Amino acid sequence: MRAASAATSGDAALGNGVPYTGRFAPSPTGLLHAGSLVAALASWLDARANGGAWLVRIEDLDRQRNAVGAAEAILGQLARCGLHPDPPVTRQSERTTLYEAALARLRTLGRAFPCACSRRDLLLAAAAPPTPAAGEGGPERVYPGTCRAGLGGKAARSTRLRVEAHPRSRESVIEWFDRRLGPQRQDVALAVGDFVLQRADGVFAYQLAVVVDDAEQGVTDVVRGEDLVDSTARQILLQRLLGLPTPRYLHTPLVRGADGSKLSKQTGALPLDLADPLAALRDAGAALGIEASGTHLAAWLESALAAWRERIVRADDRPRA
Repeated sequence: MRAASAATSGDAALGNGVPYTGRFAPSPTGLLHAGSLVAALASWLDARANGGAWLVRIEDLDRQRNAVGAAEAILGQLARCGLHPDPPVTRQSERTTLYEAALARLRTLGRAFPCACSRRDLLLAAAAPPTPAAGEGGPERVYPGTCRAGLGGKAARSTRLRVEAHPRSRESVIEWFDRRLGPQRQDVALAVGDFVLQRADGVFAYQLAVVVDDAEQGVTDVVRGEDLVDSTARQILLQRLLGLPTPRYLHTPLVRGADGSKLSKQTGALPLDLADPLAALRDAGAALGIEASGTHLAAWLESALAAWRERIVRADDRPRA
């Protein structure tokens, strides 16, 4: 992993002599849907508008949820829309040694500890009366610290990050700037507590894997869906503990279904209809507020790039209110 001398949000981003590198990181649990294309298009536009590289990383650690052939099908969907990654595509399932090294580092720092709690244990703890230690998020959201002092003779199931809530250092209070949403703040100790780094089945958690991958691949800018805003503070905390750079973040608007719920594979969102890729791109552009023209794929993408430069990239250079 690439260490950094500074770890404030955006230290690795443009303006410090670091070439732009963006990424799109789908999970192969099914085909891309309309919401996925919005995130893919936004990340591609931002990379191209900044003259940078665009990576595609397949997040396939959870093998039980992976759909056979989905990774290849997703790459085919992107290609049909004219969205081609620069370097070879990477897969998280081939990078576990990197995650093992990061977890070992956190153990050495005294920040990773074994946890014996099952989901049922945590649900029962959540049903208990609230205590001051539960935090503002409520006991149903915050890990109650059950195994911080030891396992009590039980077998370890998962590994968690020890999130310190020192009043003086305020390490767990993460403040960062989103290029679309503006200033953000979360106290990880109060909102989440000690979160999982490696699950009971041995699978490395998303929060750890994505931090390691972004640093190792030199990602300077993360452009992804707004549903992942809540994960950002945890990831910045991990970046700081591991001495890794923090990229800039931009979270795109969510695409919602007719009932107002977020489109996702879990809620049965239909795969993209790419009989007409240009029509799908126009819909994604509209969700991003991009007005583009062109009757052919290449022409539309070029027009969308010009619009993105005007609305997003130039806005980055304007003074923040």
